[in-house]
Amino acid sequence: MNMPFYVAPEQVMKDRADYARKGIARGRSLIAFRFVEGIAICAENKSSTLRKVSEIYDRIAFAGVGKYNEFDQLRIAGVRHADLKGYAFSRGDVDARSLANQYAQILGQIFTHEMKPMEVEILVAEIGADDGGGDQLFHILYDGTVVDEDMSVVLGGETEAISDRFGELDGVPELSGGLRRAISALSGPDRSLAPAELEIAVLERGTGRRAFRRLDDPEVALLIGD
Repeated sequence: MNMPFYVAPEQVMKDRADYARKGIARGRSLIAFRFVEGIAICAENKSSTLRKVSEIYDRIAFAGVGKYNEFDQLRIAGVRHADLKGYAFSRGDVDARSLANQYAQILGQIFTHEMKPMEVEILVAEIGADDGGGDQLFHILYDGTVVDEDMSVVLGGETEAISDRFGELDGVPELSGGLRRAISALSGPDRSLAPAELEIAVLERGTGRRAFRRLDDPEVALLIGD
C-alpha cells in the first residue's frame, strides 16, 4: 500500500500565499485616498473597456487588482448582494462593512479549501452622508484578511515602493493635489502617465443618491494641470 504524500499545513498555506502574491504583483497598481469632498480611486489602466473601478451601490465603490476575470466575478457578486439586501430591507441597510465581510468570507473560503487561491486584492469604499467622518476604506486581501484603512491605501504591483512615494497624508487634500500626488507615485521617477493611461473615479458628497462618478481624460488633464 502506498502512503499518501504529506505536506505540512503551514507549507501549503505559504505556497498558496506566495502564488497569489506573485499573480497580484504582475498587475498594475491603484491608489485610493480621501479628499475634501469624498474618496478618489486612481488606477493605472490603459484599457477603456476593462474596468478596475466600478460602482457597487449608491455610496459604495469597488476596485480590484490582479486577475481581471476573478475580481470582476467578485464585483458582480457584490452588486447582487447589495441589490438583494437593499430590496429586502432598505437602501440604508447596504453598507461597505457588511459587503467587505462577505468578500472576506468568500476569499477566505477559497484560499483555505480550494487548490488555487484567487489572485486578487480588492477595495470597498464608502462615503459618509454629510462629512468625512463616515468615510470608509476596506482593503481585502487574497486570503480574506480585511484591513480598515484611514486616509489612503495602495493595492497591487509594487505596493511598498508606491506607498513610499505617495507617503502619509498630513491632512485631507483637495482632489487636484491628491491626484497629482497619486499619479506621481504610480508612475515613479523613470516615466510619466498620461490621462489616457489612467482610470480615475470618485465618490462625491452633495451629488444626490448616486455618489459614484468617473473622470474623463479632459477633466483629469485639467485637474492635474496637464
